[in-house]
Amino acid sequence: MLITAAMIWGLSFVAQSQGMEYVGGFTFNGIRMLIGSFVLMPIILVGAKKNPQKSFKALSQKDKKTTVVGILVVGGILCVGSNLQQFAFNYTEVGKVGFITALYMLLVPLIGLFMKKRPPLTVWIGIVMGLCGLYLICVGGSGIDGVGKGEILAFLCSFAFAFHIVAIDHFADKIDGVVLSCGQFFVTGVLSCICMFIFEKPNMSAIIDAGIPILYAGIMSCGVAFTFQVLGQKYTEPALASMLLCLESVFSVIFAFFILHQQLYTKEYIGCAVMFVAILLAQIPAKKKKDEPTHI
Repeated sequence: MLITAAMIWGLSFVAQSQGMEYVGGFTFNGIRMLIGSFVLMPIILVGAKKNPQKSFKALSQKDKKTTVVGILVVGGILCVGSNLQQFAFNYTEVGKVGFITALYMLLVPLIGLFMKKRPPLTVWIGIVMGLCGLYLICVGGSGIDGVGKGEILAFLCSFAFAFHIVAIDHFADKIDGVVLSCGQFFVTGVLSCICMFIFEKPNMSAIIDAGIPILYAGIMSCGVAFTFQVLGQKYTEPALASMLLCLESVFSVIFAFFILHQQLYTKEYIGCAVMFVAILLAQIPAKKKKDEPTHI
């Protein structure tokens, strides 16, 4: 599920870059997140009818509170991260944004250390290799020639996405995956639309022109991929989940080549290979010693 989500997000990079040619960042994110939320609502309603015991009304007061808090927390973090990333595209190259954003896969295990979670050695080695691969893929052809506003926004975005991974891991076992997904999109969409009316001037003609990228980003990137992330993280350690999801950078390069006809540099091909090796390495289960604790 997590690799499929990464593939969908890789193609979403193409959609996002095309959509930004017509509308502002808050407008794009606000509409696509609400679309993603509305796509999932029928699934929740059907599920509630088939299994009334798991509906929101049937939950205890404690579970209702946990659901609301989880949706607000995860949705708020997603709103910050997605909009920071969207606006970073206005100030720097897509490759740089992709690489800097992917730093969240290194930040997740670091955050985990403060939560007394210890990833296995193979994950740490995979993370280092993953960063090298991502560098070759995203900036191998152009290099880094300075840190500007776009780089700073992308770096802040990586922090937000790292906390998003950790937050989902915390609530995934407490809240239904589809409900959490739908709720976080709705929160992000509402907050982004509020910012849209305050900081931007939405134009219906421009929104229609950006219709296909917005629909793809809303239905596939939000409605499908984020749901796969939430469901997939139930069975995956946060550090490994961040590694798998970072394959989106690999797929973004591939889709950019076939759809936008962007030629890959040799270093970028090597980066793809390094990333796949890193993913395979990170999935190797660590050998536990007898009575070895899983937490520090």
